[in-house]
Amino acid sequence: MNTIEQKLNTLHADAKKDFLHMGKGIAKSIFRPMQPADFEHAYLPISIEQGHDIRGLIIDNNFKNIVEFGTSFGISTIYLADAARQTGGKVISTELLESKANTAKGNIEDAGLSDYVEIKLGDAMETLSEYSKPIDFLFLDGWKDLYLPLFKMLEPQFHADTLIYADNMDMAGTRDYAEYIKTSSNYKNKTIHGDKAFLTELL
Repeated sequence: MNTIEQKLNTLHADAKKDFLHMGKGIAKSIFRPMQPADFEHAYLPISIEQGHDIRGLIIDNNFKNIVEFGTSFGISTIYLADAARQTGGKVISTELLESKANTAKGNIEDAGLSDYVEIKLGDAMETLSEYSKPIDFLFLDGWKDLYLPLFKMLEPQFHADTLIYADNMDMAGTRDYAEYIKTSSNYKNKTIHGDKAFLTELL
């Protein structure tokens, strides 16, 4: 087993045991709306199956310019970066919380993939506002209310072969995004992993 898979296995195992931090974050929402800082210490990971799928999509399509919204502790970023390593590409990832970004950087370094990732710290609507390269693959897995505004902001960088993978589409905060891409004549969508994720391509 190579270094990348070893690191992913360790992180997925840690994430499975991370019920306490997730529970604390959810409990806070009983008294007020959820905030990103509520989950500062929680993994919020994609599944192993999802990781294999997004890595395969990037490699099979030879995508190079990859943008991720929501680094968290870097599990998804490692899958994206491993794909970028094989296509000669680069991942631009965004994380609002500094502590999570720092942890992710350490995990990515442990996997030997630091050369293939740049993590932008701060509000993605600001850190990606001047992104000007064509986007081959966009991975949406950050704060759900921002899916639609971020998508619209980055739309000018899409091209005929762009793929957009949006996770957690079963969560309420994604409804505006789902409505937008379902009713637009510019996009073709399919639901994957049950109702959990949307894969969108341009028409």
